[in-house]
Amino acid sequence: MTRRFKYIMAIMLAALVYNSSAQNSQTLYYMNLPQRHLLNPALRPTNSVYIGLPVLSGINLNINNNFFNFSDVLSQSGDSLITIFHPDYDINDFIAKIKDVNAIEPQVLVQLFGLGFNAGKDLYIFLDINERVEANIALPGDLLRLAFQGNEPFTGSKVDLSSLRTDVMWYREAGIGFSKNFTSNLRIGVKGKLLFGMATASTDIRSFGITVNDDYSHVFDADMTVNFSAPLSVDLDPDGFIDDFTFDDSRFDETSETVRYILNPGNIGLGLDAGVEYSFTNRLRASAAITDLGFIKWKKDITNLKANSHFDFTGIDITDIYEREITFDSLMIELADSVMHSFSSSTDDTPFTTYLPFGLSVGGSFDLTKSISLGVLSYTRFIGKQVKEALTLSANVNIGNAFSTTLAYTAANHRYDNLGLGLAFRPGCFQFYFLADRIPVTWNRIQSADFDMPAPVEFLFGDNSIPVPASWNTIHFRFGMNLAFGNRLKKKNDKPMVVIPEQLQE
Repeated sequence: MTRRFKYIMAIMLAALVYNSSAQNSQTLYYMNLPQRHLLNPALRPTNSVYIGLPVLSGINLNINNNFFNFSDVLSQSGDSLITIFHPDYDINDFIAKIKDVNAIEPQVLVQLFGLGFNAGKDLYIFLDINERVEANIALPGDLLRLAFQGNEPFTGSKVDLSSLRTDVMWYREAGIGFSKNFTSNLRIGVKGKLLFGMATASTDIRSFGITVNDDYSHVFDADMTVNFSAPLSVDLDPDGFIDDFTFDDSRFDETSETVRYILNPGNIGLGLDAGVEYSFTNRLRASAAITDLGFIKWKKDITNLKANSHFDFTGIDITDIYEREITFDSLMIELADSVMHSFSSSTDDTPFTTYLPFGLSVGGSFDLTKSISLGVLSYTRFIGKQVKEALTLSANVNIGNAFSTTLAYTAANHRYDNLGLGLAFRPGCFQFYFLADRIPVTWNRIQSADFDMPAPVEFLFGDNSIPVPASWNTIHFRFGMNLAFGNRLKKKNDKPMVVIPEQLQE
């Protein structure tokens, strides 16, 4: 095994043993963009036809966690920048922020193709193909405390880690749907999706605990399975335990082989989005949707890893890095060896099924004028046994297809200072848009002699100085370009909803 690949497997397997996406784009919900149907298939834009080009039509990046901020892992000490692994770092401050269950959820969505068009007075048909990567990682608080505080506080005790979770999926979804007015007030939208699984790493943990012995070694009591679907082969030692991993890079030696792998994954699943929109008056509307209901059946390139019921493990103590007794690289190599030799590989290549995290949206909007509205949106995401809630208030401006903007405030992820901003404009048939959620509102300025600033940054912020968000635990933005044609607008009263008595009118 090469040193680089061993390092990668250390990170990957450590996450799988220690762990087992994503939040929605609330800012997008009330903007006049075709991509709104990704959040609720009942919502339609005012354009008559839209075309989304590969990659250009939409890129969505979302990374969030619920227990540390950007400033918690990078801080200033004197004239130097230090990370969480530096001996001068106040680790107790970080430990105080650890929760019982600590989640990390990166998510990437790239729209490969999109098409939407009117098919009659009330019927709107749309289809799209999206490439998606999602990871849902949950770390018990005691596991992090054990790693950062060392063994001593846990000596002679058993730590329950059964809430660990790691689910990583790369898949493609091809969906087609419609929305239609079934009454003058009620609009319903449905989207069916065919899912193609590319690769995954998923854990099935039935029980998992650590006993810390008096000599600071660890005994793991585990009943767990780690399932892979990826071009990996496993080498076993004479006792049947994992000795090495080999990545089959021959799949990607030629362009034709790479394309064949990407286009023919062999792991098929189904998905469903459904939504409604109801108009109480011309100004007041409510909507609801359930999205990403689905599963993938993994049958190709299967590897099933099973942990023994008891195994010893010694390479966990991150405090050794602070005390300069071991380098981070050496710890990762030791970690990989210990973890791999604690798993056996099943030769059955048993297929398995993974389920998508799904979301529930409930919202309402009120039009102040033809172009200005206020909105409220509740979004709940269900990830295994975890339930995460976000509430967004927004002020929205939609001037036909020419211009659209949203200013949003979101309470989510244990934070109450999250601002969101969306902007879209359409010169001719080109519709450009950019949205960002969870914009940090407070910033610190870090100065350091350890690095030289690029000239533009130095010009804006001064020599060796850079602004850093004071409290930031989420990164989320979406941007792209659509080809949009036509404009379908119902005439609305452009005056505020104020009733003037006839006596005053005279």
